[in-house]
Amino acid sequence: MSDGGPEESGGAVGLPSRRRRPTPMSQWDPTARLSYWAFHANRRPAYMRFAYLQLGADEAAEEAVDAAFDSIMAEWLRMLHMDRLDAYAWTVLKRCLVERRHRRHPWQPHRPEPVDISAFEAALKEAHADRYEALTDAIRFYSAVSRLAERQRDAVLLRYGLQCSPGEAAAVMGVDEATLRSYLGQAHRRLARLLDTSVDAAGPAESAES
Repeated sequence: MSDGGPEESGGAVGLPSRRRRPTPMSQWDPTARLSYWAFHANRRPAYMRFAYLQLGADEAAEEAVDAAFDSIMAEWLRMLHMDRLDAYAWTVLKRCLVERRHRRHPWQPHRPEPVDISAFEAALKEAHADRYEALTDAIRFYSAVSRLAERQRDAVLLRYGLQCSPGEAAAVMGVDEATLRSYLGQAHRRLARLLDTSVDAAGPAESAES
C-alpha cells in the first residue's frame, strides 16, 4: 500500500458515498490518523495470514490486503462513526479477496474459495501414524470445510487454521465472542454431519474409527 493519502485509494464497497472524493489523510485530525494506523498495525498480520489461506501466494495475498487497506483508508473518517467498524473492514477484505481471486482465475467466476489446509494436515499427521490415513482425513476435512456457510468457514479458518483465540477471531471478524462461538458451534455440527456422511460412504472400518 502506498504511503500517500487515501486520494490514491479505491472507493468504498457498494455504498452511496463511494463516488465522493475521500478526504486526504493530510487533512485528517491527529486522532483519526493515529486510530487508522493503530487499526492497520493491529489487523494487517491477521488479514495477511487469512489472505494467504485463501489465495495461496504471498504476492497475491499482499496485493489483496493492500487493496483492502486502501479502501478502508478512503472510508476511515466515515467508518469512525460506525457501530461495527471491524465488521465493515472484514467485508472490505473479503471483497478484495474475491476480486483478486477473480483476476487470477477470470475463466472461473464461480470458483469456490480455496482453503489452504496445511495447518489441519499438520494436526492430523500428529494424530495418525499412517500418512495415507492422515492424507485421507485431510482431504475429507477440506471438502467438508469448503461446504460450510461463509461466516462459519471464516470462523473455522481463523480459530483453527490461524490458531486465533476465540476473542482474537471475533475481533478480526468484527463480531462479539458469543457470536463467534455460535458460528463455531454451527460449523462443528455441520462438519460432524458432513464427516459422518463421508465416513459412512467410505466403509464400516472407518465409521468405527470415528
